Amino acid sequence: AAITCALILGSVANRIKFSSMLAFMGLWFTLVYIPVAHWVWGPNGLLGGTGNPNASGILGFGTSLDFAGGLVVHVNAGIAGLVAALVLGAHRDFGKPDKSPPYNIVLSVIGASLLWVGWFGFNAGSAVAADANAGMAMAVTQIATAMAALSWMFAEWLAHGKPSVLGIASGAVAGLVAITPASGTAGPMGALLIGLASGVICFLSATKLKRALGYDDSLDVFGVHCIGGII
Repeated sequence: AAITCALILGSVANRIKFSSMLAFMGLWFTLVYIPVAHWVWGPNGLLGGTGNPNASGILGFGTSLDFAGGLVVHVNAGIAGLVAALVLGAHRDFGKPDKSPPYNIVLSVIGASLLWVGWFGFNAGSAVAADANAGMAMAVTQIATAMAALSWMFAEWLAHGKPSVLGIASGAVAGLVAITPASGTAGPMGALLIGLASGVICFLSATKLKRALGYDDSLDVFGVHCIGGII
């Protein structure tokens, strides 16, 4: 719940008052996050409960397999981030790369590295046991993340003529996001495919789609988290 709320803020960094953020977070957590979490993880949720593989959701979609929060956390936060960015509007320098470059690449890489390590706890810990399921969740998390970092790098290389460290870090985050809901069910080959797809598609979403639609999502919460979660 805390991470989901924090993700939204990435889309409106530097554009929201602290007091407004507190009010928004309290309301959004109560009215949006809790119901969505119970749709997916509740024993009688609209989309079925992950605890019973034979259960069917109230809507008849069968059992949801959102192992660690692809829908509940990432798609949920990504949609909210997009709406927040649209409501608050763009920075004055949006669309002018020379005037709004990444602030600190070193800190960005450190942050992405901390996320990569912490995500093992996020995904493997969702097994709620130190067993083979947790071990496979940890393995596929590593595989998908590394693959996504490479696929984003090569996509950026082809599109812009050179790769970037920030792009590789963004690709890693895209891979972490995309494997999250599938980390309890995907094997190594599935993780490779998920990583390949998420790196390329999230790159296109965070660059071409963002420019085409003209929304100012500061940290690409929609392009990486929402799109990655959907993948």
